[in-house]
Formats: sequence, structure tokens, C-alpha cells
Amino acid sequence: MDTPLVMQELGRDRRQLRVAVVTETYPPEVNGVAMTTARLVDGMLRLGHQVQLVRPRQGADDHPGSTGGFEEVLSRGLPIPRYNHLKLGMPARSALQRRWFVQRPDVVQVVTEGPLGWSAVAAARKLRLPVITEFHTNFHTYSSYYGVGWLKQPVEAWLRRFHNKGDICLAPTAELAEQLRRRGVRRVGVVARGVDTVLFNPARRSAALRAQWGVSDDTVVVAVVGRIAPEKNLVLAQRAFAALQERGVDARLLFVGDGPARAALQAASPEHLYAGMRSGEDLAAHYASADLFLFPSLTETFGNVTTEALASGLPVVGFRYAAAAERVRNGDNGWLVECGDDVAFIDAACRLASDHALRRTLAANASASVANADWQAVVGALEAVMHELVRTHELRSSAETALGST
Repeated sequence: MDTPLVMQELGRDRRQLRVAVVTETYPPEVNGVAMTTARLVDGMLRLGHQVQLVRPRQGADDHPGSTGGFEEVLSRGLPIPRYNHLKLGMPARSALQRRWFVQRPDVVQVVTEGPLGWSAVAAARKLRLPVITEFHTNFHTYSSYYGVGWLKQPVEAWLRRFHNKGDICLAPTAELAEQLRRRGVRRVGVVARGVDTVLFNPARRSAALRAQWGVSDDTVVVAVVGRIAPEKNLVLAQRAFAALQERGVDARLLFVGDGPARAALQAASPEHLYAGMRSGEDLAAHYASADLFLFPSLTETFGNVTTEALASGLPVVGFRYAAAAERVRNGDNGWLVECGDDVAFIDAACRLASDHALRRTLAANASASVANADWQAVVGALEAVMHELVRTHELRSSAETALGST
């Protein structure tokens, strides 16, 4: 990890924290969890805190980094079936207990619910360390997309048990936090997700890139960005695109991303544009060079791509939940429909694609609608949760010590 440009002075009412962050995915792996975790780690370092990052080794040439207040600890990992570019961290309870006994963190932040995450929670509990867990992925909803629907309830029970072992579970939206409470997760807080508005903005639009796609200025490029996998409901995006073509709209469908369903999708529909995995300014240019963003997924905990699309000046068509419910406003920067209403989704996509004046008005409002969704505020919220948790834990420990001495 790069050294932070500037470490801010900690205020008098704040203390430097030693934070152990445990995750089974991290850049250069490309996914929302990895990106979000990296942003939060970088933000905590910039605020002057010390961060120990525990993650699986991503390859034979992967070596732990250490600079300033940042230290990496690499664990063993195994490729995840159907996602061989990602690793599943193996349990490391004993190793983490030994390390944290010698160098005790103030708080342990467990990002993922895999074997490494479970062992980290167990190690932290054994050492009586404050634990934050995070809810990033609706694993229990994926089962129906992979022909194992019977696993939904066992997986949901497994997730509930995991998050109840921590002191607090953090969700990215108030809506999801309430869902988790109804499912039996006892202590839930909300820390939102941000967007890099310097990277993702309409100025990244590229005439050269559109020329590579073979589209004219009048062609409506309809973008779908993210993992190409069954749980992303991409069939609905294809149905919506086919419907707007039937209405005579000059349009192309652009898929940005990779995943287990890409080969089959590309073989079945070679007429679409497939950009593959993109990152950084290249990804930002792909967003900004499109004209409309479709987000048909119904399995998200947040959906970072929604805010990235808005920041890039794209009107968004999506379902009324997760990031879309918080950020998209009908007739202002996009169009939302009720979850599961495929007909309404298709109608909204057709309306925005065929009405150039409306689409341009929504596009003009899109980037401004997420101008306040900066990562600095998100990191500040996470820091406040950590300070409060550490303070509460220390008060409880002091009270227990006082009772034990009487």
C-alpha cells in the first residue's frame, strides 16, 4: 500500500488507535468490498491511526507491505469456486491470538464472513478485544441463483451467528440495518459508502473511446458495470435493451466487468460491447462515455457502481433499495421502480433511452446529486464508531476489574 500523502494531526479529544482490519479481499482484486476496505484503511491512516491489515496471500509473488503506520499480515488462502481470481482465507485463530497478545490492537474490524473472518472474531473474543463486523454481501440471497435455494436459511443463520459474536455489525444503509435487526442481528450500526468524485465525473467522457465502440454522438450507450454473474440479474438488462431497440432507439449495450457468466453471455450475444475488467481512470472513462446506466441486480447490500455512475453523469435506472433508494430520485437523476417489477424497470429504461431531453436533464443533475458522498465523511463516521466502542469496552473492563477486587 502506498504511504499516505499527509497524516493529519489527531485532535486533543481523539487518540491514536491501533486497528486490526481482517478481510478476505483487497486490491488489486476488483470488487466493491475490496475497494471500500482500501478506502477506509487509507482514510484511517490519513487520520493518523495505525492499521494492521490481515488478508490472504493473493499469489506466489505477493509480499506483505509495511510503511509508516501500516502493516500487512498475509495468511493462507484458497481460490473460491467460480471466482478463481479471489481467495478464501483459511482459519488463523492461533496465529492471530499470538500476534495480538504481543501487539494488542485497540479494535478489530472484520470485513468478511469467511473462515479467516470467523477465526479473527474468535481470536479477538478470546483476548477480550472490541470487535466490529461488517455486512457487505447478501450471500443468503445468492443461493437461488445457483440452484441451491435450500441453503438460504442455513446461510442466513450462519451470518446471524457470526455478526452476533461481534460488538457491533456495520451496514451501509439504514434500510439494510433494519433488515438485519429483523433477521436477529442484535447490534447494528450504519456507516455509508462514499464515491471518489475527482475520479468519477462527467469530464472523463471520451470521444476517442466512443469511436472505439463504433457509436455516433446520437447513439445511446446503455452501460451495465459490475461482476458478470447470475446473481446480478443481467437477463433483465438484456430484456430492457431489446425492448428499447424494438422502439427504434439507436443504442448499444455495454458490459464493463468480468465474472463466471461472461463467456456464455458473450457467446450468446456477441453484438453487445464487452469491455472486460477496468479500473482507475480507464473505468471512469467507460462510465462517463456512456449515456444511461442500468442496475438490474436485486442482491446488493449497497451497490457502489450506482454512486459511481451518478458521479460520472449517468442517469440510473434501478430498483428501490440499497444505494439507489438513497441516491436516485425519479425525474431528477434517474428512475426507480419497486423491487421485482421487471415490467416497470423495462418501461423506465425505454423512457429514458428514447427521451433525449429528459435523459440530458437527468444527466445534468446526476453528478451534483452525489457531490456530498465523499469518503472523508465516511471514514470520519467509522472512526467515531471505533472511538465509542473502545471507550465503552474500556469502561466495562474497568468496572469488571473493580468488582473483582471487592
